[in-house]
Formats: sequence, C-alpha cells, structure tokens
Amino acid sequence: MNRLSSGADAISQTALLSVRQMAEADRLSVAAGVSSFELMGNAGAAVAHEIETRWTPRPLLVLCGPGNNGGDGFVTAHLLAEAGWPVRVAMLGSRFSLQNEARQHAQRWSGEVEALSPSVLQGAELIVDALFGAGLSRPLEGQALDTLAAAGQGCVPIVAIDTPSGVMGDTGAALGAVPAVLTVTFLRKKPGHLLLPGRDLCGEVVVADIGNPKSVLDSITPRAFENDPALWLAELPRAQADTNKHSRGHALVFGGYPMTGAARMAARGAARAGAGLTTIAVPDIALPVYAATLNSIMVQPWVTPEDFGHLLNGSRFSAWLIGPGAGVNKDTFGHVLAMLATGRPTVIDADAITVFQDDPEALDRAIRGPCVLTPHDGEFCRIFDASGDKLTRTRAAALRCSSVVVLKGSDTVIAAPDGRAIINTNAPSSLATAGSGDVLGGIILGLLAQGVSAFTAAAAGVWLHGAAAAEFGPGLLAEDLPDMLPAVLRRLYSCGEAHHVRDGIE
Repeated sequence: MNRLSSGADAISQTALLSVRQMAEADRLSVAAGVSSFELMGNAGAAVAHEIETRWTPRPLLVLCGPGNNGGDGFVTAHLLAEAGWPVRVAMLGSRFSLQNEARQHAQRWSGEVEALSPSVLQGAELIVDALFGAGLSRPLEGQALDTLAAAGQGCVPIVAIDTPSGVMGDTGAALGAVPAVLTVTFLRKKPGHLLLPGRDLCGEVVVADIGNPKSVLDSITPRAFENDPALWLAELPRAQADTNKHSRGHALVFGGYPMTGAARMAARGAARAGAGLTTIAVPDIALPVYAATLNSIMVQPWVTPEDFGHLLNGSRFSAWLIGPGAGVNKDTFGHVLAMLATGRPTVIDADAITVFQDDPEALDRAIRGPCVLTPHDGEFCRIFDASGDKLTRTRAAALRCSSVVVLKGSDTVIAAPDGRAIINTNAPSSLATAGSGDVLGGIILGLLAQGVSAFTAAAAGVWLHGAAAAEFGPGLLAEDLPDMLPAVLRRLYSCGEAHHVRDGIE
C-alpha cells in the first residue's frame, strides 16, 4: 500500500453511515457475492471476539430481539457457548418468528430460549443487548423497556450490538436506552454513536469488519464524517523557506468595548493558528486598554463608522472576525454587514449572531463570500430553526445561509451548504469555561486568513481547539488555549502519512 492510498483509507475510516446507508451497504455486499448469512455470522463472531478479548468466561445472558439484531445475538451466544462460556438466551417474541438468515442462525442454538422479562437477569454477570439495532424508530416499551431498565439499575456490564437498544442510529436520541460499556458496530460508525446522548450511552465503540467489499463505500459516497486530521491536515498551510508574514495572511478581529477580553483571546488564537499578522480594530476610547495588554497583536483605533469602513476597504486584511465582546446593538449589526459586503472570509460569532435575531434573513442576504458562523445552542435558536436533531438542523442552517455553520457543544457539528458534515468528538469537558468559544473563533480566523477553505478551517479549528484543551488538562482557562496550539501543531505536522492525503473530503 502506498502512502497516498494509506491516507485515502484514513479518510474512509472517518466516514459515518446513516441507518439507510448501512442497509444499502448490506444490499450492495450481497449483490457483490457476500451472503446475508455470512455477514450476520461475521457480525456475531466479531461481538464474541470483543467479549473474549475483555472478559474471562462467566455467566452470560444474551437478550435477542425479533429482527437481524437478534440474529447477531444468536450467533454470539452460539460461538461463546462453543468456547465454554455458560450462556443463556432470552428473547422478545419467538425464535420461530425470525426471518431468513436470522432464523437460520437461531436454529443453530441448541439451548433453551427464555421469554424476555426482568427476571431473566438473575445470575447474569455479563449481558449482551441484541434486542434492537440502530434502525429502531420508536421508544422502547413493554418487556424490552422493563428488562433493560432493570439491567441498567444493576452493576452488570452490558455489551450492545450495533447501538444500545433505544439509541437512534441517525440522531443519537435515547428512547429508553441504558448505558453499555462496549458497543460493537459494523463497517462504519453511525452519527448516533457520536451525537449526544447516544455517545455517552455507547461506552467504548468498536467498528468491526464483517466482510463488506471495499467498493461498497465508494458506491454510497458518505457525506458525514467524524472529525480527524486525516480529513484536513493536507490543507493546513506550512511555512516554507520563502514564507514571510504577509504571505501568511493578515487577520482582523473586531474589538469590543467595554468587554475587551474576548477579542484579545480571539486575536491570540488567530496568531497562534498561524496568521502572519493579527490586528484588533477597536473604538478609539478602548485603545489604551488594548494597547497596554498586547504585544505582537497590533491595535488599530477608529473613531467614526467611516474610519472603520476605510479599514475594511483596504487590501491588507485577509479575513475578519466579529462577535466576541462586540455588544448586541445596531452598531454591531452595521459592522457585520460592512464586513460581509467585502466578500472576504468572515467568522461571525456570539453577539454578531444575536444582533440578527429580529431579522435573520438580513444575515442570509448579506453573505457574499466565505463565511463561518459559530453559534452555541442559544445563539443558534435565535436565528435558525431549532427543531430536529443536531445534525439535521445544522445542515439546514448551513444551506439556508450559504455558509459553514459550527453548532458548538460537546458534540460540535460542522456543516457546509452542500450537505457535507463533520461531528467532532475530541472536546474535553474542561472547554466548558468562559471565553473558550472566543478562542475557537480566533483559530478559525487564523486559518481563513492563510487561505484555508471555510469548511476545512472550521473542521480543523474545532479539532485543534479540543486538542489544545486536552494538552493543557485540568484547570484550563480560555486564555491558556492559544499557547497550547504550537505543541499540537508540531505533532500534527510530524504525522508523515497524513501529509500525503490530497483533496480531503472536497
């Protein structure tokens, strides 16, 4: 395998499949000559393998459902029993109601099949949840709900097949699910493995190869991915021998007053992300505050709106950021419109989003060039439709405003207007601190200023932000984040394989 194909494989590993796409993958696999019976057998064998890798033989209870997930469970039970494990099977419904390959595999189980109820949990020291997979579209009820609820109240570890029953594969919504310590899924993860609360309920997630031909993914063309440097590292700029500060771009941050800290942290984020020059444009009254606290970051005062307009109409700035500490007022509204009118890459955050709550369409109409919006949930709800799951609504927002939208949170979603989406998973809980979002906006700005595309800058910025927080560890303050970036970037650039990835996910 050459280095380029290795990089392409790394990108492929980050792909996420919807429930419908996974069903299509199975259909295409069968059409390519891999039988459904074989796929199910491989799935159950993968679950059995992961169990044997982590636990010694002990009383095992497999809870089987009435569909293919239940068939996977029967395979797991059969293989572990053959390996000497004491295995019991309880089922929702009758094994004779199973169809096709699920029924064939169930017939290989020679032991008793108990009726599903909370009482079957007695004596179990490990539980396999093979009731329903990711395709369940309704809340758990009846014996399935009661049995899993009882299992969740105990201290017996649960291994889930595909997803914990009750976790929606496309959304991560939990409709009666209980936590698993391990989830074994197949071919690729689904969005529900990454979106909250599903991610917290899945425990460790293992993606098993069950024999789907490689050509299957090429036919499906996934449009959602888990954030990973393999997706964007090749697009990050690297200083060359002839690089100078001007060729690395000039980032401009709008500096608010009297709230000055947010813009200063954002500016440091932009500079640490690689912008050759970084300037904060500030009202004249705020100049002493900014000038006294910044060294390499330049400060440009302005007095009248015309002064600010002259700054924007000049050619020296590569990209803008407005929002942190800007204030929710008509002046901020006008400054956003002025920045967007230039058509240059713009990051809109915080107050600069909220000022459009009475007229969201004004923002949509004003966007002319590359633009990244970085709302948290509260800001998102002020200008976008908040109904639906996080992935769907972020995509819809990106399409509506023809911009990249970064809906922040522990499961940040980055969406492009064309439907591509990335779910981020590396953000530690320490990022829940004042000002961390301001630094994120600055990091994205710094990448945009260097000519990185909006979608890539957003995805890379979000990942770098999380990695910087992890680098610092406990006790993080937002102002600590920029100074963690050099170590993170140094490690990234040393990853030789990723240097040879081309085109990312464009």
